Amino acid sequence: MTFTAEMIAGLLGGEVVGDKTAQVHTVSSIEGGTEGGLAYLANPKYEKFLYTTAASVVLVESGFEPSQAVRATMVKVPDVNAAVLQLLAAYDAARPRKSGISSKASLSERASVGGNCYVGDFTVVEAGAEIGDNVQIYPQCYIGDGVKIGEGTKIYAGVKIYEGCRIGRNCIIHAGAVIGADGFGFAPNADGGFDKIPQLGNVVIEDDVEIGANTCIDRAKTDSTIIRRGVKLDNLIQIGHNVEVGAHTVSSAQTGIAGTSKVGSNCFIAGQVGIADHVTIGSRVKIGSKSGIDKDVPDGEVRMGYPALPGIKFHRANAVFRNLPELAQRVNELEKAVKKE
Repeated sequence: MTFTAEMIAGLLGGEVVGDKTAQVHTVSSIEGGTEGGLAYLANPKYEKFLYTTAASVVLVESGFEPSQAVRATMVKVPDVNAAVLQLLAAYDAARPRKSGISSKASLSERASVGGNCYVGDFTVVEAGAEIGDNVQIYPQCYIGDGVKIGEGTKIYAGVKIYEGCRIGRNCIIHAGAVIGADGFGFAPNADGGFDKIPQLGNVVIEDDVEIGANTCIDRAKTDSTIIRRGVKLDNLIQIGHNVEVGAHTVSSAQTGIAGTSKVGSNCFIAGQVGIADHVTIGSRVKIGSKSGIDKDVPDGEVRMGYPALPGIKFHRANAVFRNLPELAQRVNELEKAVKKE
């Protein structure tokens, strides 16, 4: 689709500085802008690219005044980041939507599919599955027995949802994710091996959740593994059996949460965090990347490092660690001085 600078300004409540008829058909970064591209200047350190960009239109803050001539048409808006989000959402909504059920898909006669759905090639939908209206299921997905998927949810190619799991409304599950595989449960036996503990629960994912590519969420041993409303999980995350993740919590890639742990609402978990089993993390907690959490964390706290420490204590310990070579040298010198006496 093509938009003019004037149309963009009208949508965003902005002011055009330059050619109102300048047209854009794609979005680009300001440093890599191309003709017909819409770029934006949200961070002042990128201002230098404004004067060299080939983008046709650039969004800038309302109070911004350039220090050099600008070739591109500028659209001044009150909040650039909010404007970009609004534009991207509008563009995404305008993209063509897939629909129809492929003749190459396999749908059980005992499955129900709502109106205006898309089911792609080689997807399998088992008996008792219930798929709500406006759901999109891309090729090569597996929807197990009795799975329920809420309206407006989008499931990308290769996703596997095991039997009995529940997916809410307006969720997005990216390619390769596995929902409801067995939790990692084994009991030592008398022969020195391990007996499998049956995993008889399910996974419940509430509304407005997004799950990244190749993320795995295990079914509960009993009851449910629960991902609450509005949670956003990055790619390559492992959620163990009987875990509960609170509403609107966000986690970056390669985090692992072991079985039966509870994470509160509105938490931020950075990349490569490890959370041990049976740990309770409060709400509004922030955890730094590569941290290891093996103890409960109260509401609103910050944890960093391995083993994880409160934020201030971590920074103090890290300052000492950086100075260890000098401290060791001083200790050696003091030992030598003491021996001489």
